[in-house]
Amino acid sequence: MANLGVPVKLLHESLGHVISVELKTGQTYRGKLFEAEDSLSVSLTQCTVTHRDGRVTQLDQVYIRGASIRFYVVPDMLAQAPMFKRAGAAGMKGRGIGTARGRATIMRAQSRRGRGGGRPAIRR
Repeated sequence: MANLGVPVKLLHESLGHVISVELKTGQTYRGKLFEAEDSLSVSLTQCTVTHRDGRVTQLDQVYIRGASIRFYVVPDMLAQAPMFKRAGAAGMKGRGIGTARGRATIMRAQSRRGRGGGRPAIRR
């Protein structure tokens, strides 16, 4: 099993909760998340569909393919999910800001390619 990204994990954490899904066509689906796949496809139950023209439709169950989804809206309470917690100092290990992380490596590589960025030459 490959490592799953945060969006997929967050979607799986949303199982059983009410979420909203907006499609690329502009339709909005709001219902209880029944099933979520790693491909970001979802199954919703007790669903309300709002069409682009404002019409509202009720559906018992719907399956939405991940490729047709623009974005998801999940409950705010999932901000407290364990995946967003860092374990003390070990949680910050390897977390740099911008290019400061590995700056020496970047500069070394640029100087080898002739783009400067390395140490200045010493002139006597």
